[in-house]
Amino acid sequence: MQQISLYDPVEDRKTPQGYRCVPVGEAGSIDPASLPPLVITVTIEDLKRMPIDTPIAHAGPERGWLPVNMVNVLYTEADTQELETEVLGTPVRIRAIPSEFHWDLGDGNTITTKNPGKPFPSERISSEYRFEGWYDIILTTTFTGQFSVDGGEWQDIEGSIEIESDPVELFAKSLESRLVNGSEDEDEDSGYGGDDNDEDEEEPWIPERTPDTEGPIDPKARHRRI
Repeated sequence: MQQISLYDPVEDRKTPQGYRCVPVGEAGSIDPASLPPLVITVTIEDLKRMPIDTPIAHAGPERGWLPVNMVNVLYTEADTQELETEVLGTPVRIRAIPSEFHWDLGDGNTITTKNPGKPFPSERISSEYRFEGWYDIILTTTFTGQFSVDGGEWQDIEGSIEIESDPVELFAKSLESRLVNGSEDEDEDSGYGGDDNDEDEEEPWIPERTPDTEGPIDPKARHRRI
């Protein structure tokens, strides 16, 4: 079998065009030195098939809720991933490089950044909710790629891919300061519950997620590039 490559003199690049079967009777008459060199390349479709780890999105406090109008810190741990494969018996290394992060806050607001962000107290990548309700925060990470054939130099892969992380559920809670009788239990509607000995007495009551408790879209929603 003989590989056919297309040579571009302007770009000084060979592009594989497939293979040509050589009849058995002619195989012995072909000088191996006359055959074009084997050119291995990795496409964006190849990168899509690689087992790239999905970045984990982090948003808000671990308790799963935050007050309305309070800073919601967003971040992810996204490092360059190096993977190994084999093409036609030749070892090939592939790099998946996170290049951009798109945050959908679920209320119509979105953020695009090249910065993965950091945990609190950093507020480099952050947002806030203006209304009460449940929201899904979804991170989509854009990856570019490079490949190295048999220990050779790294070459760029044309194009990019996007990988969506699992959503983070977060409840934005409207809190109101008011005086209460500490000797009496508060009901659910007040926002607080439990008795004086309850370790969680300062935690507000958070409703189950239902269509009625979904957060509304922010009429002033906007896209920010940070």
